[in-house]
Amino acid sequence: MTDPLRHLLAPGGLLKSDTLLNQSSYYEASVQRPPAQPPLQGAVQADVAVVGAGFAGLSAAIELRKRGHSVVVLEAASVGFGASGRNGGQAIVGYASGQGPFEEQLGQADARRAWDMSLQAIDLLDANIAQYGIACDRVNGYLYVADSKAKARALLADMEDTERRYGFHTEVATGADVARHIASPLYHAAAYETRSGHLHPLKYALGLARAAQSLGVVLHEGTPVVGLQHGTKATLTTPQGTVQAAQVVLAGNCMLPEFGPQVAPALAPRVMPVGTYIIGTAPLPPELCARLIPSNAAVCDNNFVLDYFRFSADHRLLFGGRVSYTTKTPARLKEIMRQRMVQVFPQLKDVAVEFVWGGFVDISMNRAPDFGRLGAGNNVYYLQGFSGHGVALTGLAGQLVAETIAGHSERFDVFARLKHHPFPGGPLLRTPSLALGMLWHRLKDALG
Repeated sequence: MTDPLRHLLAPGGLLKSDTLLNQSSYYEASVQRPPAQPPLQGAVQADVAVVGAGFAGLSAAIELRKRGHSVVVLEAASVGFGASGRNGGQAIVGYASGQGPFEEQLGQADARRAWDMSLQAIDLLDANIAQYGIACDRVNGYLYVADSKAKARALLADMEDTERRYGFHTEVATGADVARHIASPLYHAAAYETRSGHLHPLKYALGLARAAQSLGVVLHEGTPVVGLQHGTKATLTTPQGTVQAAQVVLAGNCMLPEFGPQVAPALAPRVMPVGTYIIGTAPLPPELCARLIPSNAAVCDNNFVLDYFRFSADHRLLFGGRVSYTTKTPARLKEIMRQRMVQVFPQLKDVAVEFVWGGFVDISMNRAPDFGRLGAGNNVYYLQGFSGHGVALTGLAGQLVAETIAGHSERFDVFARLKHHPFPGGPLLRTPSLALGMLWHRLKDALG
């Protein structure tokens, strides 16, 4: 268990579930964390206070510091504790929502701007890796797959539409030709592209933290923000101190209300914490990996309840999928995940599973990013709703909020103009309602 959380764990609920889920993480086992940064003590001032030391918060801190602002980052637990340090490691162009919400709400011109920014997000990620020397096992290559004839038709139509409307090309394969890309009997179609790819997310998060600190960002771990007072200068309250800042960036996503329910209560209903899970096999022979996925691409299917997987740098299959709309970890999780993995790759039926972990991602109702401002002074910014596409988009979000604070809000406002709605049912009914909806979508996936 992460030490900064020991005094924060409630008897149950999201935070306890999230902490327990991360005790058998391949990512944590494959890094050496630096000594923890000390919690905030006393009263300090800064130009900008950033809440959350995940991808979004650290990216914002870097971009703000490069523009000359003094920046303090307040992290409730440890760097990359949330989704940033646990996810599938897939850096993907586009949005979980597709282009629909952008086209319907903003029109084609701004929808195109949003699409282009998703490509720029990949470029920014690679630029950060190069500029700050972040060793995070970055690999280019992405494979979209479909496991039924109906899903294959949908995949091909989507790829054709994306190329026609946005000029983004993928190499499409159907039938027996799919085997060129992936040695699985499950898939009817595949589409391959090299702009997207994968990386070790916790290595990347720790690298961003080192980069931020090298630029002069002050980072405090074990420092939950439990109160926020708006004003020309906002005041953030922590258990042992305060920060007064002219600007605030809230980048805690679905963990923000767990640590500070009163910090931004209006934001919590607009994202749903969705549990997602990954297993990691024992190391595989490199030649077997090369046969299973010749390009070493990251792979994701187009089901509503999707599977996503890739090989790690040390030749383990990291296989993700299965979601939960409650805080309860699914029963027999390791075995259920292993069975699904073997459906995809029967060649791995005798391979040991050495890791199983998970966490909660922040899903918006329409699965589009939710960026905006709070308070009468419009000096509190929030970044949430990445909906599983956060590896690259969080870096873009950090850059956009830094541009906005510098007086250039044009790109940020493309996202801020999107309308987002709270999940239905309120705090008591939204979880069971969504669980029922999830059963319906799983049935649709099964029927193909």
